[in-house]
Amino acid sequence: MIRLDSPSARFVAGASAVAAAWFAARRLSRSDYSFGNRTVIITGGTRGLGLAMARAFVDEGARVWLVARSMDELGSASDELAARGGWVRTICADIRRPDHVSRIIDTVVASGDRIDVLVNNAGIIEVGPVEHAKLEDFQDAFATHFWGPLDLIRASLPHMRGQGEGRIVNISSIGGRVAVPHLAAYNASKFALVGLSESLRAELMKAGILVTTVTPGLMRTGSYVNVKLRGRHPDELRWFTAMSATPLTSMRADRAARMIVEACRRGRATLTPGVQARLAILLNAIAPNMFASLNAAVDRTLLPQPDLSPRADTARSAAEVDPGGMKRVLAEGTRRKYRQPHPAW
Repeated sequence: MIRLDSPSARFVAGASAVAAAWFAARRLSRSDYSFGNRTVIITGGTRGLGLAMARAFVDEGARVWLVARSMDELGSASDELAARGGWVRTICADIRRPDHVSRIIDTVVASGDRIDVLVNNAGIIEVGPVEHAKLEDFQDAFATHFWGPLDLIRASLPHMRGQGEGRIVNISSIGGRVAVPHLAAYNASKFALVGLSESLRAELMKAGILVTTVTPGLMRTGSYVNVKLRGRHPDELRWFTAMSATPLTSMRADRAARMIVEACRRGRATLTPGVQARLAILLNAIAPNMFASLNAAVDRTLLPQPDLSPRADTARSAAEVDPGGMKRVLAEGTRRKYRQPHPAW
């Protein structure tokens, strides 16, 4: 007879709990889950990866709500998606503001739509040595990548619980799994989003709500024009564009978008699009000390060093900074395809 407080009993109880969780995940994860006539909310959905996902969802027959800060960008993206035969509505809002977040959910619900899928995709990037980083860079990154998604999730959950199901997709980054030099604010906020997302996955499954954490590597979307730079501005832009614009170091955004939609359909726990990102995560897991040394070597030998001049602390938009010879490898067609702004250079 096995005592209830014995190690054997605890092992059996633990194994039973794991098996029950596994079967529950299998039951909720359906390859035949259809997005047809389901409501999908995408933040940052007017350009880049967000637009690529919006295209993929409307092709699946979803009712897509785009959320962004620019009315002009919302109009252009909406027109394009409607021309594909998609059902699209737009909300001009800033997810960094809690009052805007509540308005997003209230608007969707008031229209008669459910909250079936929430995609937290809005993002910003600040590039430069930590010596030049300002507190506002961290505050803005956390407001965009952590507090905004958290507020949206909290506002959506009562509706998803009432429906008995829902899906949440949190777009973090490889920078939320492996720290990248010169991206301190971005890394910190994306790591926070990963922690939140994976905690929610464990706790919300019993309510029929599946949370997917996505940590993609760099993608070719032309998004380099939106980067905020500090330090040696042209040099910072050159290394970032070099990494984000070539097939060797980045992947196609439309391919990543299709992978994300499929992961959402199946209710997967995690997804890391891009072989480069998966290799970085694997190397960091196998040899963390070696990976840390490699990161330090990259910072010391390949990346721009801090600039002591006062102008280096000033933030500049990449759209205003000429990357020099790197312009030859930046595909203009990619920038236009994903509706990125035209740079001044």
